[in-house]
Amino acid sequence: MKTIDVLVNDKSGIALKKGYPLILKDAVMNPEVLKEEGDLLRLIDRNRRFIAKGYYGNQNKGIGWVLTRKEEEAIDFKFFESRISAAIERRSNFKMNTQTTAYRLFNGEGDGIGGLTIDYFDGYYMVSWYSEGIYSMKHHVYGVLDKIVNAKAIYEKKRFDTKGQYIDQDDYVSGTPGDFPIIVKENGMNFAVDLNDGAMTGIFLDQRDVRAALRDKYSEGSHVLNTFSYTGAFSVAALSGGAVKTTSVDLAKRSLAKTIEQFSVNGIDYEAQDIKVMDVFDYFRYAKRHELKFDVVVLDPPSFARSKKYTFSSAKDYTALLQDAIAITEKKGFIVASTNNASFSMKKFKTFIDEAFKATGTKYKILEDSSLPKDFRTNRDYPEFNYLKVCIIQKLK
Repeated sequence: MKTIDVLVNDKSGIALKKGYPLILKDAVMNPEVLKEEGDLLRLIDRNRRFIAKGYYGNQNKGIGWVLTRKEEEAIDFKFFESRISAAIERRSNFKMNTQTTAYRLFNGEGDGIGGLTIDYFDGYYMVSWYSEGIYSMKHHVYGVLDKIVNAKAIYEKKRFDTKGQYIDQDDYVSGTPGDFPIIVKENGMNFAVDLNDGAMTGIFLDQRDVRAALRDKYSEGSHVLNTFSYTGAFSVAALSGGAVKTTSVDLAKRSLAKTIEQFSVNGIDYEAQDIKVMDVFDYFRYAKRHELKFDVVVLDPPSFARSKKYTFSSAKDYTALLQDAIAITEKKGFIVASTNNASFSMKKFKTFIDEAFKATGTKYKILEDSSLPKDFRTNRDYPEFNYLKVCIIQKLK
């Protein structure tokens, strides 16, 4: 790996010195030196004073990540070992928890290496790479894992094609291949996961605390509508908490089989539940037309989605989506409003909520709000990297 001197402007230099981890595109004053992703960057100010070391790897608004602010620290095997070992030690409580056997082991810039995440699934490890730059250092990461963990097998997800999407491939890396699906536990619930079946695994680990809250506080005796339901994990949580019935709605055809699978591994009679393969927006219209009401509505849409009839952007359309949910929520019922869009803050998200309830002439109360769980470590000084925003709302009138 080559090391390149990169000049950064004064504004960005100040931010980087204070601890900002992402090297923004508009920070670089000599972009012509950026040739090959994976090159190491020595960030300097206009007086050629050292600021930090990082690497070149295109990801969203950035061209790379800061790795160290110590000029003498080498970016080598020892560096990766120190960061990954420290991350594992921070999550030692998870290792001792037999009721939760799937969690985030290493969370990118929050653990010191932006563009890299490592998830643990009951002895199996899944490494996600978010740029060609960090992927060029895979030998260090896999070398560290071989040295310090006893993995059943390691899988990877490349999430850095030209559109920032998953690259379809055989994700197996090393070890004894898993007989998928494997069953992991989350707060005592069972979930089937497959680490070699495309971009997703079958469960979003960042919603663990929200599923626990739904199960423990809001589900007993209720009829729960789970929209954008994916594999029905929220429905499993609701039924585990005493819900009378769940309705799971997702446009993806495979959601039906995957939801049945999640119900089955928890001993739930899937035939007693409603699983709808249809557009959520169409379902809202269907529910209004048939005067259906729900005690709990879970809203966890993707940041951006396109179907044949609709284009949805959470930054523009969440208020309207929430209005649809309010219309079919019982009085005194609950809405679990969630978004993983990093482009706006929790404060802005709450304005969407307020606008939706005002537009429908409905009073409400936010009972609790939350963001990423502890294993998804982030720097509290930079909340924009803590992308998850969840509000549990009660419809009052």
